[in-house]
Order: sequence, then structure tokens, then C-alpha cells
Amino acid sequence: MKKIILCCAVSMVCFTGLRAQVVGKIFPDMEAETVEDKKVKLPKAVAGKYTLLGLAYSKKSEDDLNSWFQPVFEKFIQKTNGLMSGFGYDVNVYFVPMFTGINAAATGTAKRKALKNIDPQLLPFILFYKGDLKPYKEALDFERKDTPYFFVLNTEGKIIYATSGKYSQDKMDKIEEVIE
Repeated sequence: MKKIILCCAVSMVCFTGLRAQVVGKIFPDMEAETVEDKKVKLPKAVAGKYTLLGLAYSKKSEDDLNSWFQPVFEKFIQKTNGLMSGFGYDVNVYFVPMFTGINAAATGTAKRKALKNIDPQLLPFILFYKGDLKPYKEALDFERKDTPYFFVLNTEGKIIYATSGKYSQDKMDKIEEVIE
């Protein structure tokens, strides 16, 4: 039991350190594509607005990444009507599955699968990255292959908040706090 508690404590300290290491850095340049093969250069393409980016680089992290789709859509993407129409957020949102190494060849298949299986309202907010993983692993300090990583960028592309893993209301509250 003591070993389990110690492992949990060490994991929490390591992850807290990880977040502290990336907060304040400019998000590294990344060229990704929409399902329609339109190129999007991050963070340049999102300059001028706060941005929430979710990145995942393994099949194992897909379920946790997907757990964010609906709550993020409802909070930041879906347009409200009537009395609440002026109370939405004006932020960029992108989910970015990363295809690297041998998996880079699967990018086209993933795009076709997304077109078939993902709500068409969400498709404009999904970018596909194909290329080298190492620069992002180093710059963004992500090592756990089975975990998605989320970054909030300010209007200049600087990381102002970072978290990882499955969606939780606590994580969403922190994201809202830094965006407001």
C-alpha cells in the first residue's frame, strides 16, 4: 500500500513539474491538415485568439482524447441562440491526432474514418499531424504514449496552461479560468 501511495505521489509531482516546464513557452511550430487536406500552421494560424489544443500520438490515448470532444464542443464551439447568444467564448479549438513513424502512412485512413464516424460539426476542429514526434516530445514534455495532452495558448501562441488525460470538470474549470 505504501508503494502505491508513493508511486501516486511521485506521478503527481512529475506531472506538476511537466506542466510547469511548458507553461510560458511558445508552442512549437507545427503544420497539420484538416480532413479536406487544407494546411494549418500552428501557432501562426491561431494568433490573435486564445486557443485550446488537444494532442495525442497513440491509439491508446484515443479514448481519453475523445472524452473531451462533447464537453469542449458544448463549451467553446457550439453557438448559443437567444438570450445566451452573447455569452460564448471566442477561442480556437483543435484536436490533433499525431501520426508519426510507421503510423504516418495511416493518416489518410484516419481522415476517411473521421469523415465517416465523427459528427460533421466537429470535423473543422480536427487537424491531422504527420511527421516527426521528437521535437514535440522534447518541447512539450510529453512522454506517456497512452495519454492525450492539452494546451491553452494565449493570443501570441504562448502556453498558459497544460494538462493531460481523460476529461474532467476540474480540468475544464481550469481551462475556462485561464481563458477568461
